[in-house]
Amino acid sequence: MPDERTLILCVDRDDDIGYKADVNEPAVGREKCLDAANRLALADPEDSDVNAIFQAIKTYDELSARGENVFVAVVGGNHTNMIDGDRRISHDLGKIVWDNEITECIIVTDGAEDEFVLPIIQASVDVKSVQRVIVKQMPNLEGTYYIIRKLLDDPKIARTFLVPVGLAMLLYAVANLLGSPEIAIVIVVGVIGVYLLFKGLGIDEYFGYAVNSLHKSFVGGRVTFVAYISALLIGSIGVIIGLTSLLEWYTPDQGLLFYLLSFVYGSVGYFTIAALTASIGKIIDVYLNEINALGRVIAVPFFIGAVGIIAYGASVYALSVGSSMDFPVLEVDGVRLIVYTTVIGLISAAFGVYLQKYVSGWLKSAVEKDEL
Repeated sequence: MPDERTLILCVDRDDDIGYKADVNEPAVGREKCLDAANRLALADPEDSDVNAIFQAIKTYDELSARGENVFVAVVGGNHTNMIDGDRRISHDLGKIVWDNEITECIIVTDGAEDEFVLPIIQASVDVKSVQRVIVKQMPNLEGTYYIIRKLLDDPKIARTFLVPVGLAMLLYAVANLLGSPEIAIVIVVGVIGVYLLFKGLGIDEYFGYAVNSLHKSFVGGRVTFVAYISALLIGSIGVIIGLTSLLEWYTPDQGLLFYLLSFVYGSVGYFTIAALTASIGKIIDVYLNEINALGRVIAVPFFIGAVGIIAYGASVYALSVGSSMDFPVLEVDGVRLIVYTTVIGLISAAFGVYLQKYVSGWLKSAVEKDEL
């Protein structure tokens, strides 16, 4: 099929070629790919991406020898932020496909992680084949030990595996020292459960995005840097107060929902203030630098306030009804409080919607009059 133009693509999602070998642009063509492989091999001979790049070159040579119209390229993502990395891969691949009029693609990868970008690649070009390169190792105990040791030395795997296990063990030890072994088990299981949920739902990537945004706001001298740091500190205090509240109103015969509301009762005020601080800082930055986007963020503090007020009322009501201890709010007062907080929360949210609509209309009018 002489009209087919095939791209042999090696995907380095965590951008080892850029992070270790200082290859910061897509390597397009056999010579550039070979140079990238050699530089990465000299920087880290044990990196499996080296083998994947050489396999891509080998596949290119084989198909080229058969007379096929083929190209070879290596694209990298981002070493610290997978979301930004996937966007970079999509952008670079789209340019390669457009510039070379590629009609189909063969992907060469060193493992399952890179294959997460398969839908992104398929959005730009038709994928005909996926080659996975597996490095051969010695099938004995010494070789297995070496592999495990190298895996644990890898910063990505260490953060994924060692940090949560170490944190869980530390919390268990601290709780035991405080004389509450039954709470220690609850805390450890809770920490592991939260971590698994974060990884399973991909929330950890959004945390990475938040850290990257914090860095950009610091470098750019934005108000959001101070606001985010303040929000983080206030939120940390909220966690401590929430755990204190949980221990104060903890009773063995209550369910998980009661424990959660006990935590919310102590922490929701601090979390609300932290979120308000962050959102107000964002609004100030948008007003000073991107006023056209003000309509998208102006209502956020009112929504945060509404959620915080309603959550506080719900937690007080639940504790006043279900706590067997001497809770300071009576059941009747708890009913009144949840009604009042729900009404106030709804009013706050409605005002936020009205303000957002008003500001968006004002901005649109100002743009039409060339006042912005």
